[in-house]
Amino acid sequence: MVEEVKWVKPSNPAGVPTWSHGGIICTGEIYRAKVKLTFAKGASLEDPKKLFNSSLEAGMRRAIDIHEGTELDARAFKALIRHAVGFNTARARATSR
Repeated sequence: MVEEVKWVKPSNPAGVPTWSHGGIICTGEIYRAKVKLTFAKGASLEDPKKLFNSSLEAGMRRAIDIHEGTELDARAFKALIRHAVGFNTARARATSR
């Protein structure tokens, strides 16, 4: 997993933290009332524990909005990350053939 800062611009001088492995896994943004983790290919990922609670109508991405006091299911979150890595890795293998 690689952590980078992308999309640095005057309106967002700190940029957006981005985690990648074979492609973008997710980005993290801080808002006044929440932290948003947006999974670039979230619509293609299985989410049996229903962690995704935002951007549910988007074509590709899905997001997890974490509000103060919210406890995230760590085991389900780790599984979602692993699934996203597997998805990116499989896509990379398929396109390199």
